[in-house]
Amino acid sequence: MNTAKSADPDRRRWIALAIVMVASFMDLVDVTIVNIAIPSIQQDTGASFSAVQWVTGGYALAFAIGLITGGRLGDIHGRKRLFLVGIGGFTLASALCGLATGPEMLVGMRLLQGATAALMVPQVLSIIHATFPAEERGKVFGMFGAVVGLGAVSGPLIGALLTEWDLFGLAWRPIFLINLPVGVAGLLLGRRFIDESRAEQALKLDLMGVALASLGLLMLIYPLTHGREADWPLWGYLSMAGSVPVFALFVAYERVKTRRDGSPLVELSLFRVKSFAAGIGVQLAFGVVCGIFFLVWTLYMQVGLGWSPLKAGSTGIPFSLAVSTAAGLSVQKLVPRFGRRVLQAGALVMAAGVLTYIWEADRYGTAIAPWQMALPLVVMGLGMGLIVAPITDAILAEVPREHAGSASGLINTVQQMGNALGLGLVSVAFFGAMDDVVAPQAVGTAFGGAFVHAMWWVAGALAVVFVLMFALPRRRAVPAADPAAGPVGAGEAERESVLV
Repeated sequence: MNTAKSADPDRRRWIALAIVMVASFMDLVDVTIVNIAIPSIQQDTGASFSAVQWVTGGYALAFAIGLITGGRLGDIHGRKRLFLVGIGGFTLASALCGLATGPEMLVGMRLLQGATAALMVPQVLSIIHATFPAEERGKVFGMFGAVVGLGAVSGPLIGALLTEWDLFGLAWRPIFLINLPVGVAGLLLGRRFIDESRAEQALKLDLMGVALASLGLLMLIYPLTHGREADWPLWGYLSMAGSVPVFALFVAYERVKTRRDGSPLVELSLFRVKSFAAGIGVQLAFGVVCGIFFLVWTLYMQVGLGWSPLKAGSTGIPFSLAVSTAAGLSVQKLVPRFGRRVLQAGALVMAAGVLTYIWEADRYGTAIAPWQMALPLVVMGLGMGLIVAPITDAILAEVPREHAGSASGLINTVQQMGNALGLGLVSVAFFGAMDDVVAPQAVGTAFGGAFVHAMWWVAGALAVVFVLMFALPRRRAVPAADPAAGPVGAGEAERESVLV
C-alpha cells in the first residue's frame, strides 16, 4: 500500500510532463503550420498582402508583448492556473481562427492566439522546474529539446498535408481546428495531474510599461505593414517618428518603476553589461532575419513558382534537419571548445547560404527545382543551428545572477519583437520590389526578383548580427544564471529556431 502511494506522485509528474510538452508542441506546430498555408488563406479569404503579414506578424507581436507579463502572472497567481487559462484561451482562439469568416476576423483571432500563448508558454518550463528535482532536469530538458526539434520538422509538413488534403472542403482551416482535441485534452488532464506552484517572491506587474511598449511597437510596425498599400501616407511617417518619444517615455517610466517598487517590465541596469546589450541587438536583428525570410520564402515558392503546399513544405525538410543537427553539435561539442567564434561562424555560414540562394534564384529563375534549393537551405540551416541553441547562454554569460531570470525573459521577448518587425518590413523588402499590379504571366518573374531583393535584406541583417557578436564573451567559463534560470534560457533558445 505504501509503495503504491509513493509511486503515485512519480506517475503524476510524468503525466504532467507529457501534458506541458504536448502544449508546447501544439504552440510550435501552430506557428510553423501557418506560413505554409498563407497562399491558401489568401486565395480563400481574399486577404490583402498586408493582412497576410498580420496573420503571422500579429501572433508574434502579441506573443512578444505578453511574454514577460505572462511569466509574472504565473509566479503571482499560480503556474498551473495560468497554464490552464492559456491553453484554454489558445484552444478557443484556434477554433475561432478555423471558423474565421474573413481576413479581419482571422487577424484578430491570431492576435488572441499570441496573447494566450504568452500566458501558456512561460509556465511550461517553470512547471517542469517545480515538478522535477535538479538531478532529473537534464534528462527532462533533453526530452523537451527533442519535442522542439520534432515540432520544427513536422510543423511545415503537417500544414502542407492538411492544406493539400482539403479535409471536408475546409481548405486551410484544419491547420487551426486540429488544436481543438489536443487543447481540450490538455485542459482536462492538466487540471487533474499538474500540481500548483508559485514564486516565493514574485515581481509585481507593470501594466503601464506593457501599455507603453505595446503602443510604441504598434506605432512602428503598423505603418510598415500597411504603408505600401496606402501609398505611404503622411500619417505613417508621423506614426513611425512618434514611436521614438513613446519608447523614450517607456524608458523614463521604467526608471521610475524601478525606484518605486523594484518591479519594472525591463530591468534597465542589464544594459550596462556590454555583452548583454549587444546580445539584445543580436536577437533583434536575428528576429528580423527570420521574420523576412520565412514569409517571403513561402510566397516565392507557392505564389511565384506555383508550387503546391506539399511540394513547398517538403522542400524545407533539409533546412529543418540541418538546424537540428548543427544545434546539437554547437552546444555539445563546438561552443565549449571555440566559444563565441562558433556563433560568428554560424552568421557567416548562414549568410553564405543566403548568397548561394540569391545566385541560384537569379540563375534558374522560375525553372528552379527543389533539389537545387537543397544546397543553400542546408547551408543556411547549419548556420542557424550554430546560433540558435547557444545564443541565450552567451548573452547571459556576464549578467548578474540575481537578474538572470529577467534577462532570459527579455531575450526571448526581443527576439519575437524582431520577428514581428521583420514581418512588417516584408512590405518594403519584398513587396516594395514589385509593381502594384503584376500581369498573371509575369507573376513568377516578379516574385523571383522580389525574393532576391528581400534576401539581400536578410544578408544585411546577418552582417549586423556578425558584427554585434564581437561584443559577446569569448568564452563562458562560469555560468552566470542560477540553475532555475539556466534551463529556461536554453529551452527558449531552442524554441527560437521554429518561431518563424
